[in-house]
Amino acid sequence: MKRLLKLFSIVGVALLLLTVTGITGVIADKLKFYFEVARLYSKEPDRRIAMPLEEVSKRQIADTWGAPRGTDRRHQGQDIFAPRGTPVFSATSGFVYNIGENSLGGQTVSVIGAGGRLYYYAHLDRYAPGLQEGDRVTTSTVLGYVGTTGNAQGTPPHLHFGIYTASGAIDPLPLLTDRTTPRVTNAAPRRTPNRLRI
Repeated sequence: MKRLLKLFSIVGVALLLLTVTGITGVIADKLKFYFEVARLYSKEPDRRIAMPLEEVSKRQIADTWGAPRGTDRRHQGQDIFAPRGTPVFSATSGFVYNIGENSLGGQTVSVIGAGGRLYYYAHLDRYAPGLQEGDRVTTSTVLGYVGTTGNAQGTPPHLHFGIYTASGAIDPLPLLTDRTTPRVTNAAPRRTPNRLRI
């Protein structure tokens, strides 16, 4: 009985310390994040994703998928050129998986989406203020801003956009759809008979 009482006392003190130090909240947040990621893995991957830059259309992208990069690798993404500081939006809903820096991509953000696909945004000039790993994102979430960090120094500013699956990189270009920016006007919309509105 004394051993059981001692064990309960130790567990009680440990739980009190965890609660006072805030560690239980951190553990709960991590568990929630992993649960959400597991839920995303069970979903069907997106068949269409939004262009990460508002002012760029799909037809403006020069297809660089598979282009040689040095002597030992191929380009595993698409380079989307835009002025430095252009906002980079998430192409899909999901969670920020990683925010970090590496020698090739410079400042990068990775978002995990449906089907466990990892969306990789590289060469960022800077991150969106307040963005943190574990944040829920939508296609309206700014992740960062176009730049030339990493091995893009000395090139025109651009976003390197890649998609990774369990079996490797896939070309993002066929999945991209132009981002529509709603225009706010005071005038009533004009109707054009016998024409599709685009």
